[in-house]
Formats: sequence, C-alpha cells, structure tokens
Amino acid sequence: MKKCLLIVLIALLPTAVVVAQETVQGRIEDMAGSSLPGVRIFVEGTSLFVVSDADGYFTLSGLPTGTRELTAYLYGYETLRYKLDDRGLSPIVLRLKELEKELHELVIDGSSDEMFSMKTLRGVEGTSIYEAKKTEVIQLEEIVANKSANNARQVFSRIPGANVWESDCAGLQIGVATRGLSPNRNSNFNTRQNGYDIAADALGYPESYYSPAIQAVDRIEIVRGAASLQYGTQFGGLVNFVMKKGPVDRKLAVSTEQTYNSLRFYNSFLSAGGQVGKVNYYAYNRTASGQCWRCNSDFNSTTTYGRMAYQLSASTSLEADYTHLYYLAQQPGGRTDNEFYADPRQSKRERNWFKVNWNLMSAQLNHSFTSTLRLNSRFFGLVAGREALGNLGRIDRPDDETQNRDFLSDSFRNFGNETRLIWNYKVGRQYSALLVGGRIYNGFTVRKQGAGPAGKEADFRYLNPERLEGSDFDLPSFNTAAFAENIFTISEKFSVTPGLRLEHIRTGADGYYRDTRTDLAGNVIYDSTVYENKTNERTFLFGGIGLSIKPTGQIEIYGNFSQNYRAINFNDIRVNNPSLSVDENLTDETGYNLDVGARGVWGDLISYDVSGFYLGYNNRIGTVLRTEPDPRFNNLIDRTFRYRTNIADAGIVGLESLVELNIDRLIAPDQDRWQFAFFNNLAIIHSEYLRSGEPGIEGNQVELVPKVSYRTGLTYRGGPLQLSVQYTYLSRQFSDASNADSNPPVPTAVEGVIPAYFVVDFSARYAPNRFYFESGVNNLTDNMYFTRRAAGYPGPGIIPSDGRSIYFSIGVKL
Repeated sequence: MKKCLLIVLIALLPTAVVVAQETVQGRIEDMAGSSLPGVRIFVEGTSLFVVSDADGYFTLSGLPTGTRELTAYLYGYETLRYKLDDRGLSPIVLRLKELEKELHELVIDGSSDEMFSMKTLRGVEGTSIYEAKKTEVIQLEEIVANKSANNARQVFSRIPGANVWESDCAGLQIGVATRGLSPNRNSNFNTRQNGYDIAADALGYPESYYSPAIQAVDRIEIVRGAASLQYGTQFGGLVNFVMKKGPVDRKLAVSTEQTYNSLRFYNSFLSAGGQVGKVNYYAYNRTASGQCWRCNSDFNSTTTYGRMAYQLSASTSLEADYTHLYYLAQQPGGRTDNEFYADPRQSKRERNWFKVNWNLMSAQLNHSFTSTLRLNSRFFGLVAGREALGNLGRIDRPDDETQNRDFLSDSFRNFGNETRLIWNYKVGRQYSALLVGGRIYNGFTVRKQGAGPAGKEADFRYLNPERLEGSDFDLPSFNTAAFAENIFTISEKFSVTPGLRLEHIRTGADGYYRDTRTDLAGNVIYDSTVYENKTNERTFLFGGIGLSIKPTGQIEIYGNFSQNYRAINFNDIRVNNPSLSVDENLTDETGYNLDVGARGVWGDLISYDVSGFYLGYNNRIGTVLRTEPDPRFNNLIDRTFRYRTNIADAGIVGLESLVELNIDRLIAPDQDRWQFAFFNNLAIIHSEYLRSGEPGIEGNQVELVPKVSYRTGLTYRGGPLQLSVQYTYLSRQFSDASNADSNPPVPTAVEGVIPAYFVVDFSARYAPNRFYFESGVNNLTDNMYFTRRAAGYPGPGIIPSDGRSIYFSIGVKL
C-alpha cells in the first residue's frame, strides 16, 4: 500500500511544481496513421517551434492568445498548415501527405480500425534502421490475453516459430526463442527495455532475470538475427520491451487492476502518468503473490518503474527511467519421466528457493540538429543480484533436509553508453539514410558457490564464506563497438542496405573453484583447489546486407544476410554442478542468418508475412553424455555425466508465416460496429548437425527445434466486449544434441524427448465505461505437458507446465 501511495504522490508532484501555462499537444502521423518522428512544428509569427519525438508526439508551450497557425514540416512530405484557436488547445492529430516515396518499411497497420495486431518496423525508426530486416511488432493494446500473469504463450502467439519455456505461473521470468535457440531467460536474444540492456551481463551472462509487467508495456519490438549489426552479436536478434508513456492530453491519469485466479494467484497493478507542461511521466507498481499449480511453488514479487521526459527545447529532450524488481520464489524442482506421467503436480523438493533483486536505470539525450540529422545518446546501468538455494543433485535421489544445500549467488554491476547519429539525405529525387553509432559497456560480476544451511527455510547464507566449497570468481567484461548502416534508395521501389560492425570484447576470470569428490558414504576421497586468472580478448569485424523491393504500396519483397557471433561467457565455462562438466577449451560460436520473404496487406482484409530462413551455426555449444571411471568404485565402474563443449556445426532451415484476416470485412464490409479477426501462424523447420568431432552427433536433429510450430486464433470486438481464443501446437523436440530418447527414460530426466503438445487459451474483456472486467481460462482442455528439461535450477528434471486455471480481473481508469 505504501508503494501505491508513493506512485500517486510522484505522479502528482509535477502538477504542484509547474505553473499552469497555455500549451498545445498532439501527434504527427502519416496518412496511414503511423507516427512520424523528427517533424518540425512552427508557430507562425513567433520563434516557437518543436520537433516531434520518436513516437510522433509534441508539446508546444507559451503560445500567444488568439488565433494562431501551426506549420508542420518534414522532408518528403507536403507542408501542413493548421489554424488553432483557444478552443483548439486540446490534443490534435496532424497527418502529413508524402510528396513522393519516402524511405520507410511497409506498415501493416495495427490500429483498432483494421484489427491487424501485428505490424513491421519502419525502415527508419527514430535513430535505428530496420530496412529489409525481418521485424515484428506486438501491439499489446490489440491483444486480449492474461497480461496480469505475463502469459508469454499468449503474448508471443503471433511470432512464427516462437518456442516458450514455461517455468512459473506469474511470468516472473519470460523465456522465448526462435529458430532452434535456447529460450532460457531470453539468453539468445539481445533483450532490452526502452532500447537499453536489461540482462545480467550482456557478454558474460546474457540471461534476463527481469521481465517487465506486460500490463505496462506498450509494444514489443522483435528483429531477427539481422539485428546483430546494430545491437550486438546474439544469434536470435533483438527483443525490445517499449514501456508505456503518460498520455499527452491529461495531467494525471490513474489506472489500477486487481486479478485473482483459481491457483490462488493474486496480482495488483497500479499506474499513473500524464503531461504537465514540458514534462511527460509514467510510473507503475506490480505486486504478485500466491502459488502456482504445483506443490512447493509459493512466490511473491514486486516491480516498480518510473519514467520522466522533459522537452528541454524545441529540438532537445531529456529522458530518464528507473526499474526495481524483487521476488522470492520457492521452486518445486523437476520430475522424472515416470513421476511426471503419474502425477505432474507433485514435488520432491521443498527446500529450493530463488531470489532476485534487480535495479535498472537509464538516461538519454535526444537532439535534432535539423529535421534530417538526429542524435540519441543513452546511458544505462544495472545493479542487481540473484541467489539460488537448494539441492542441485539428481532428481531420482532423495532430498534429506538434514543435509546442507547448495547456495549459488551472483552480483552484477554494469554500466554503458550507446550513441547513435542518423542522417536522412537526398540524392537526386531519392531519400537515403546513414546511421553511425558506438557502444561502450563495462560489466562486473561476482559469482560464488558453496554450502548453504540445511533445513527448508529461505536462508541465503554460506556456512563457510572464507573457503567456499564450490567456487569464488570475479568475472569482468568489457566491450567497445562501432557500427554503421546505410539505406541506399536506388529507385522509388528498390533499396540496398549494407552494414558493418567492429567489435572488441574482453572477458576475464579471477578466482578459484574446488574439485571435490566423495564416495557413496559421503566421505571425501579427492579435494583440490584450482586457482585461475585468465583474460580472453578478441576483435573482429562482421557485416551484412539487405535488399528491399516494393512493387506496390502494399507489397514488399525483402532479403537480408547478416553475420552473427556469440562470445563464450563465464556461464559456459565455469559452474560447479554435480550433473555437469565443462570443456576448458571452449571456443566462440560463429555463423549467419539469411532471410528471404514477402510481406504486405491486401486492403483492410488481409495482412501477411511469409519468409524462409537459414541459420548457419558453427561451433555450437551444447551438452553430450560421456562416461569415465568412477573413483567411488575404485575406477572399476564407469559413471555417466553431462559434458558441455563445442558440439558441432549446425544448419537450421525453415519457413515462417503469419496471416491475419479481417472476417468482418468479408461478411459486412460497410459496417464498423463490430470486428471479427482470424490469425494463422505456422513455422516448419528442419535442423541438422552437419559436422562434429563428437561421436553420435553428426546427422542428429538440433535440440529445442520442433519441426512444426502452429498457432491460430480468433478475436472478436463489438462495443465494450472483446473475446479471444487461441490454439497452440508444437511437435516433439529433443532436449540435447545426442537425441536421447525417453524409452527407456534417462534416470536423471535431464535428457530425453519433449513430447508434442497443444494448449487452448480463452480470454474475455468487458469495458462499458471507466470500469472494466476481464476473465479467461488458460489451458482450457487441462492438458498435462511440459516445455523443458532443466539441468540445474529450477530442476533438475522435467518442469511440468500448469494445468487449467481460471482468472478474474477488475480494473478502473481515472
């Protein structure tokens, strides 16, 4: 309650300190309704002017009284003049008409009028270039889903080939990947919020323990592997959560929503935002608590976020935001195959706990030198920690509460800057764009692992902090990069976009780990402390090129080739896990993404994006099963263990398609009282290990690649009522490169098949006025299935997904 009151006080503060003044606020759009950044808006007869921001919004303060005329100007568009009297100070929308073909991506309109909930990014967005790249934008306002629980299965339903790991019922950690990459905490995506890094360590440990509250997210931007040139070397590409902003037409807007579900899950959400003079602000608080479908799954979580933007002058704005996340969750552990099919709700671990304390901050400067030359400089930082306490041993062994638990803690201190300069220029009659930028990033992680206390409580402390039984490492990382991309518009219908990125990476490790082995009675038979002080430094240049053909205003044919590179990180190299050994000679992974596709719209009836891709992945890191003599039996009997190494080169090829159909336009094209839409999302993927030095790997299917991923759904909107039903199907996939089968099952349950599964979700929303009501059923058919086999936390073993649950929400907007 105190945090809720604090947010309201923060929201009211600008009202108290800013003197009332006459202003006009609004948004600049093109004729299709898409935002136009960088537009100059002048007040005739005065020196007042302002430049629209990245979302097309502007605020002009200190206007003279009486009738005034605004002039909106942007290269490539007709100059617009708009008369404004004292009755016209409420928010306005100005739409500019193109003089000729301006440089942009084909926009698949996501407005409520058209019911297309997906669109692509424009060729130039703010200070970024997306021309000819495979891009998707999830507009959250257009999706009816269980957003209070961060239900990633519903949120990412329109992303072809999305593989979602389901680890908890509250969306504490969203895990998504595509094209055969690991969904583990989005680790194969460059994951960002408002354009800056939110992962633990972008180089050393690129896993995201923080996921923003979907209720506070405006849109999710996804760029496939071609994002490597501008955003770094992850094979998956970019996922950027763009948070909501305060409404420009109100000084204070407050929204709150309370949600309960049949699993005794409770979620409380409160937000406040608005525009006061030159200040725009938004803040939210999300509190979630309860338990999930399985035993031993209690949790509580609090997320607080605040953002403030200030229009310093007509051409300069400042922006800052801060995020704090805290959660404590009990983890029920994994199940063996036989246990899962007998009763997936049960748990054999009641002593496993996980705690996260995350603090993110950023500040940025936006400056327009002219309407065609813009600068963005963003500073960002992370101060965070995560702690895991429990039994990491095999799930087919009993967990004795009198025995000490394994305690692993990480602390992160990261900071960096990314600066971009984009110039829109004209050669002859065609517009082109040049982007240059640089990045500097410094990460520092302290990782410790040792014996924690026995018992069942969430007691996060080391029994022997001066001499840990596992390891103690300082893990610094440093990165500088320079990048450039240029859209060369050859003609009105054809453009070429080459790019380069120069990357310098330095990672290090300074500390020790202990190699300790015991016999069957628990007696220590071998104990050695290994000290390490190593640095790995490399510099490399990689590039890419994109082609875009727009034969008409509603069709685009695109292709893109981009190299990728993933540096080995300390989580690949050093973790003391009784179920895992690591190859000390791991090398970096290299490869490329190739996309060829067509996307567009057919009037207001159909939108589509159909593409083929090839992902070449060299020196892929993974795990295989190995055997060695077991010292517990005087080396007379072999033990089997998991071994992480560069397994092989891999090739992954596939077809990805998304089609959305406005059924109401077929049934009653002239009416606008109701809307009925259908989407169909299909990915067909073939994967294979091509070359390998490991026996039994070459020719195998790549792990975590279902051959078929299919999602479809219907959405209805009529007046205050919205309905949505969604069907999800993924074919079977392997959990490791050896393609271990589950018949007979592996005793540890870490390796084996993830069987095919399907899930049906239903959601409804009724909003007759300021109050609104939501309800729905997740996993309507109550299927028993799982999406992952975990090697460590939150397992080891099979992590069952939730059965059927029913949720209810009530909210109000003031």
